[in-house]
Amino acid sequence: MNNHRITGAGLALKPTPIAINTVDTTWQADLALPAPDQLQFVEIAAEQWLGLGGIWGQRLHDATERWPSVCLSRSLSLGGPGRLDMRVVKQLSAFMHEHHMTMLSEALSWSDDDTPLFTCLPIPATPAALQWTADRITQVQDALGLPVGIRNVSHHAVPPMSAMNEAEFIHELVNKTGCNVHLDITALAENSHRFGFDASAFLTALPMKRVNYVCLGGSDSTSADASLNQVAWRLLPTVLSHVHPAVPVCVDDLAQLKRWSDAAVKTPTKALVC
Repeated sequence: MNNHRITGAGLALKPTPIAINTVDTTWQADLALPAPDQLQFVEIAAEQWLGLGGIWGQRLHDATERWPSVCLSRSLSLGGPGRLDMRVVKQLSAFMHEHHMTMLSEALSWSDDDTPLFTCLPIPATPAALQWTADRITQVQDALGLPVGIRNVSHHAVPPMSAMNEAEFIHELVNKTGCNVHLDITALAENSHRFGFDASAFLTALPMKRVNYVCLGGSDSTSADASLNQVAWRLLPTVLSHVHPAVPVCVDDLAQLKRWSDAAVKTPTKALVC
């Protein structure tokens, strides 16, 4: 039974209608299969699950009754130029209440300009954008009645007018709003590779005591991104050794779940009570 306690390792639960032939990386598509022992919570991407009924809606309810869950979102466009869409905030609030969620992880990006852009664009790190984004985070926190976790995202450009780097921007947002930081280590590895900055220096510049959630996307494969996934995993022990209290970690598949467990033996984590 869900006791709302986010701790240890979790999996991103995805409504992917694929055939289940093995109990490895495809477990998350069929909740009828035995859950791995290491699994302690599930991550739910609101955009993938909102409004789903039928068998997938039932599976979502079954999962959130069984495990604590984290709401992942990229819908609020925290740095976007338009007005904050309070209808979306209300939808997220109702969704979180329905599934007993007490943690929201929101992309720190610009993803809407009167219409959804279907991508996460970087926010220009200027003083004006800082205040604009901080005001919107405060609006969301007031509406939800809980701190928002702002999540770094993978992107493909650095706005030329930026007056500070992303880590400094995040630090200032935390100071202004009291929000938390949700650290996507894979996105950090990707951006570090694209723009040539030191990922360890980025971590040093973050307010690590406000990091209360860590996620690792992607998968270990033969793709061109495999080397970046390896970089992300090498960063994980460093991250876990610098946060306080130690955070729960969400991964994408069962192979990663086992790998996290092996890493956690060297850097034990303790429970985070939301």
